[in-house]
Amino acid sequence: MALTTTTPSIGKGLLAAALTTALALAAGPVTAAADDGGWKGAGGLTLNSTDNAKVDAYLDRARRAERSISTDVGAAALASGAQLVGFDHRLKSADSLKRKVATSLEDTPGQNTDTVLARLTDAVRYTLQWRDSTYTTGVTRASAVLSAWGNTSTKWSNTWNRTSGYKGLNTGWRAPGSGQLFEIQFHTPESKHAQEVTHLLYEEQRLPSTTPARRKELQARQDAAFNAVPVPAGADRLTAPVGPAAPVPATL
Repeated sequence: MALTTTTPSIGKGLLAAALTTALALAAGPVTAAADDGGWKGAGGLTLNSTDNAKVDAYLDRARRAERSISTDVGAAALASGAQLVGFDHRLKSADSLKRKVATSLEDTPGQNTDTVLARLTDAVRYTLQWRDSTYTTGVTRASAVLSAWGNTSTKWSNTWNRTSGYKGLNTGWRAPGSGQLFEIQFHTPESKHAQEVTHLLYEEQRLPSTTPARRKELQARQDAAFNAVPVPAGADRLTAPVGPAAPVPATL
């Protein structure tokens, strides 16, 4: 299907209006930091009380920013014919976020928690999914819509052309206003399924306590799952939107 570039015919306000009430109900209350103590996780990972409090404060800010981000992402999904998958998990859990920060601090000695938090892209995250036949057109439209509404593209990791390992399109964005970084994964049903069945393997692989031999075994099992995923036509050539004024392709 050919793409055309036109002035957006669907306003952000019209699309967002259908989502606002549902998002407000689904988001739940914003909670403050739980306590002033440290944190201890699996594999010997720890955060002291100061770093733990910083992560809690960061998560609280992310929760406040999430509502307006969800409105934009949900409206972009409607405009591009996408299925918004796993919306209930759009906020990274406190334990998962702390594990990621603690792992980064251990892997790279000398950096501090503020630096790690400033680089986090997935405290707020979403998955948009299309069938193979509309995937490439859908991704192009959704990303152009988000860009046209002021969301800045900060990461565009297209791994559809890999001969082994993860297949999909992981993107990072900075929201207007709050400046909150968030992630959107663009998937097909097959690539999303492969991601789900390999998730626990990936989590074990990245633990500091996992031996090199075990990591190699875990990677081989992940490779096998993703090798079975079909690549939608044109998916390997998808590129990031050029900027806030990116034209929006015609409706699917």
